[in-house]
Amino acid sequence: MYDQPRPNRATPAMTFDQMLESVRYEGAYPTRERAAETVHHVLTALGRQLTGDERVDLAQCLPVEAALTLTAQIPDTEHLTGWGFVKDLAARTDATPATARWDTGAVLAVVTRLAGSDLLARILRRLPGGYALLFGQAELRRPEPAAA
Repeated sequence: MYDQPRPNRATPAMTFDQMLESVRYEGAYPTRERAAETVHHVLTALGRQLTGDERVDLAQCLPVEAALTLTAQIPDTEHLTGWGFVKDLAARTDATPATARWDTGAVLAVVTRLAGSDLLARILRRLPGGYALLFGQAELRRPEPAAA
């Protein structure tokens, strides 16, 4: 079966340089290089977790350099919770969980603005629990099915 063609989107809302400056501001990083390193680590980790149309649509919203980082990753077969994502990022970057959480928040705050609310809602439905807070959103509980 063939995928439905997607309309070609215009260029992303910001350039990669603008994205780095936004992340630098969000994370209060001292240098642009530190912001770039953080963007690379967080988008690499997100690329291991996100699949399907949401992955493709998010890549279209990002500047090319960021999209390539996201999509270069082969998705993991094990989907991590939000906290698992932070712990995995900390282990892979040799950082503390607190630093990994800070870095994640700084990058995903910018990604949230680029993605928009509709795409973000779709991304959060696809990911396991705990990611909404990482994206700066309220973590709403899903209703549990009633017992028969």
